[in-house]
Amino acid sequence: MSIAGAQADVRRIYRGGYSGPLVSVILWAGANTVYFLVSPGAAMAVLFFGGMLIFPLSAVILRVTSGSAMLPKGHPSTALAMQSAFTVPLGLLIAIALGSYEPILFFPASLIIVGAHYLVFISLYGMKVFAVLAAALLLAGTAGVFLVPEIGAISGWIGAIIFAAFVPVLFRTRVKRQV
Repeated sequence: MSIAGAQADVRRIYRGGYSGPLVSVILWAGANTVYFLVSPGAAMAVLFFGGMLIFPLSAVILRVTSGSAMLPKGHPSTALAMQSAFTVPLGLLIAIALGSYEPILFFPASLIIVGAHYLVFISLYGMKVFAVLAAALLLAGTAGVFLVPEIGAISGWIGAIIFAAFVPVLFRTRVKRQV
């Protein structure tokens, strides 16, 4: 199978990848709310453990809305998708360690980690719109860590807004190849 063929399968089966950011909107907004209403530590736990549910919940959304939600067995993109997914919880361990010392840095550091994770999606889906999503997350996180640390405490909500802005874009481009 060609790379373009594998990318077309990923776009078709995962409907352009819109369901992950859709679940992420709720997760990031919820985690940031927990930060203020409960504690920063609880917010870290919500984002870490909730993040592990993004793919399963995304798959449920895809099954309910249009059928299949899994690449066929032996698909050449399966390993890349799984390897990319494992980078987030491992990276979030660093964000949690940082947030344990300085809670205001947890969400910005997490945005950087998740933004880097989306860079792989450019090749996985063959959609350059993921470069824009990754850049937005990376810029927001970098701003929260280095430029305007005052936004750190609300960076989870900023991340939710970024994801929300991309859900309709990804949904509309789900079957087109981005150039």
